[in-house]
Amino acid sequence: MIMIRSNHLLTIGKCRKPLRHNLLFVVCGLLFVASLSFVSCIIPDDIPYPLVETEITSFEVVGQCDETGESTTAANIDRTNHVIDLFVNDQVDIKHVRVTKIEAANDPHVILNDTIRLQSPLYPTQGLPVADDRSLVIDFSQTQYFTLRTYQDYSWTVRVRQIVKREVEVEGQVGNAVIDPETRVVIVYVNESQNLAAIKVKKFSLGGPHGSVDPDPTKQESVDFTNSRRYYVKNGWSDLIYPWVVYVYQTAGSVQPTMEVSTTAKGATLISGTRPNGVVPVVEYKAVGDAEWEKAAEIRIPTPSTYEVELNALKSDVQYVCRATFNQTTTEEKTFYFVGEQLENAGFEDWHIKGEGMKALYCPWAEGSEPYWDTGNHGATTVGASNSTFVDENGRRYANLQSKYIVIKFAAGNIFTGKYVETDGSNGVIAFGRPFTSRPSKMTFEYQYKTSTITRNGGEWNNAWGQYISKSMYENLKGKPDSCSVFIALGDWQPETYKTTVCPYLIRTRPTALHLMDLKDPHLIGYAQMTRGEDVNSWTTETLDIGYRSDRTPTTIIVVASSSKYGDYFTGGEESLLKVDNFKLIY
Repeated sequence: MIMIRSNHLLTIGKCRKPLRHNLLFVVCGLLFVASLSFVSCIIPDDIPYPLVETEITSFEVVGQCDETGESTTAANIDRTNHVIDLFVNDQVDIKHVRVTKIEAANDPHVILNDTIRLQSPLYPTQGLPVADDRSLVIDFSQTQYFTLRTYQDYSWTVRVRQIVKREVEVEGQVGNAVIDPETRVVIVYVNESQNLAAIKVKKFSLGGPHGSVDPDPTKQESVDFTNSRRYYVKNGWSDLIYPWVVYVYQTAGSVQPTMEVSTTAKGATLISGTRPNGVVPVVEYKAVGDAEWEKAAEIRIPTPSTYEVELNALKSDVQYVCRATFNQTTTEEKTFYFVGEQLENAGFEDWHIKGEGMKALYCPWAEGSEPYWDTGNHGATTVGASNSTFVDENGRRYANLQSKYIVIKFAAGNIFTGKYVETDGSNGVIAFGRPFTSRPSKMTFEYQYKTSTITRNGGEWNNAWGQYISKSMYENLKGKPDSCSVFIALGDWQPETYKTTVCPYLIRTRPTALHLMDLKDPHLIGYAQMTRGEDVNSWTTETLDIGYRSDRTPTTIIVVASSSKYGDYFTGGEESLLKVDNFKLIY
């Protein structure tokens, strides 16, 4: 589109020619503008934005260090996946990290968590504290997300891990001390001949190299550990003091080290076994045929004589081998295949029912447990019965999703990963999504479907509520066969808070505040969908190939099944029925 700035036209009035010349000049100028306007009308206004790529080239914070907590090192910038990893030492408060430098190519706008704009040199325009030296202060106890905006948006993930080296070593010790910063408990094993009433403490650093402990047992000749002892520890980044409890036990012998490999309910690989008291093993794994071993992180100690390691996000078509080393002893190597992170309650075996009769609320999770799936039943039962239920048939339990017109409005049977938040009038507010960090290639499930003629549409007079529901964009579908829908979406959306509920992806069905799934959202990483508009009378396995738009790692998975594809717009057939069972993710 051709544009002319108004100040260029204003200079016309400054001409000192006779009036008739001025008028002629003005008329000519107006004709010229009109001609340009005519030209602009015949030139299509579809010139695309230029492609201006950008990336973070440098990211620095106060207290930056390497993974040992020692020397300063540059952040690890993964330009392929747009991820930055860095470490800070034990003098940094992880909730108040001071960012001193962010550099990016081609001078983009930098936006934190989709809300806070950062301007050079790092002054936020809103909502973020700035230190006296004009550096930014950011809470990195959780992952933070930055958007680089040119003519396009580029999403970046920044993760900061604090390194606090905690050490305890005493005379006669067997193996490594078990130090748990979450419970602030230390367990130390000593040999059978060691006198618990008089133990010399060689190292005792629970607050890290820059922290302190009171009293300091290393300054005492010996310490009586016949009973547990309490110490008061101050970390290097805070003046707060925390109590720690230390237990010292004699061990008569050594438990023989073992290693077993199994698969968890969520599809992760679990390496576990027994260990000599006080010894924390080094667990390693690699693909069969690779030369280098990879060390597993975050070894859990469930009991003084056991250990566990959980491996996620490996490749399912690759055979792996693992081993565990206990000081000088290494277990026999074992091979395994990775199954992959899975949906919880994927076979819909767990349900419970609240209430009785027409108001019975069917909930797709075991009573007393945390929900993973939810339905629109919370809204349906305000005026009628649940239309998303379970059925036990021929030894199989499955989700039974029935479309119905419930007193005042059409409702599709549905089930989704997430949470039904509240009913807004006769509409729903839903938090789609559950935490998820893997990249499956396919999703399979089993289903049956009975279609029906579409008879309901959003555009109807609602006598019960005395209001008119606006006509749906799908009014033309009346009289045509209804379709079911099943889709999977993986993304790194920024959570949104609705009242007090944090929603990974907020859905609202109120026509005046409609917010549904946006397939053009740049945070959508992977997606696949099935729609079916004809009867499927026997159990059939469907496979969805997930298409990915980027190499980024998702944070959220959304899976939705609905008996009427356009149920969000209150459009569908009143007898449409979708039965679904046994969802599985393939890697």
